[in-house]
Amino acid sequence: MLKNIPPLLSPDALHALASMGHGDLVAVVDANFPAASVAAQGGARLVALPGVSAPELLRAVLAVLPLDDFQPECSWTMQVVGDATAVPAAVSEFADALRAVGEEAPASLERFAFYERARSAFVILQSGELRKYGNILLSKGVLATD
Repeated sequence: MLKNIPPLLSPDALHALASMGHGDLVAVVDANFPAASVAAQGGARLVALPGVSAPELLRAVLAVLPLDDFQPECSWTMQVVGDATAVPAAVSEFADALRAVGEEAPASLERFAFYERARSAFVILQSGELRKYGNILLSKGVLATD
């Protein structure tokens, strides 16, 4: 048993997150996201966490993963098809979770640009989220002593 680790992060999820390097991407995606095919196309690890919402999963990931501060953006969500300015409920919750750890709200990508970037993810964590657009990409940062 480990202390201070969010219990919804499975051993497989923790191992994948710990194996990531600076600049590697993690995709937290909803139940409708084509996670298996995107992972297969890009070689990402796929970890299914069906009993959790995407915002809950994001908060758990943010508890253990530093975000990249070497680039202007470190997180991206998927734009609503036909209305790039719309902010779905899950995306609003993502922004709240990011702000709670001192990060900016996520940038957004057109749907197919999001899929393309997700293909380069190190790991895809698939939640049980049933709301549309419950998808976010995060770029891993560094922990340093200097």
